[in-house]
Amino acid sequence: MERAIFAGGCFWCMVQPFEETKGVLSVRSGYTGGHVPNPTYEQVCSKTTGHTEAVEIIFDPSLLSYTDLVELYWRQTDPTDAFGQFQDRGDSYRPAIFYTSESQRDIAEKSKENLANSGRFDQPIVTTIEPAQTFYEAEEYHQDFYKKDPFRYALSSKIRHDFLEKNWS
Repeated sequence: MERAIFAGGCFWCMVQPFEETKGVLSVRSGYTGGHVPNPTYEQVCSKTTGHTEAVEIIFDPSLLSYTDLVELYWRQTDPTDAFGQFQDRGDSYRPAIFYTSESQRDIAEKSKENLANSGRFDQPIVTTIEPAQTFYEAEEYHQDFYKKDPFRYALSSKIRHDFLEKNWS
């Protein structure tokens, strides 16, 4: 099994697309990249811990490549917005790919370069590619939010879905 960590705004909206992909074994919402051990949601929201909301994906590389995961990641985010994603603003919602190996870093960098050269976006691709740090799972009520509260999930993800449909269809 292999591990991938992606940040792309509210972690609630990042789970479903990955969880529904063949070869993905688990997707957990959490926090990474900060300086406070075991942060709570309230601490991360205070913007004082340095953490970013992210998802940790465990996948079977014999069924799904990291390259395919990165390509799916791009289709969940606005890679031109460094200051948050959609209605979620601030550093804790910034887009980032956290690599766990040099191979993942190389794949992510090449994919970012290809996206930048594709002409799909008229702004620079600003998603960062950084070494993975400790990933702290979010509280249980954040896990599988799209299943637990589908109405609230639909409301919170509408702007994201509209953007993705416009830019990736």
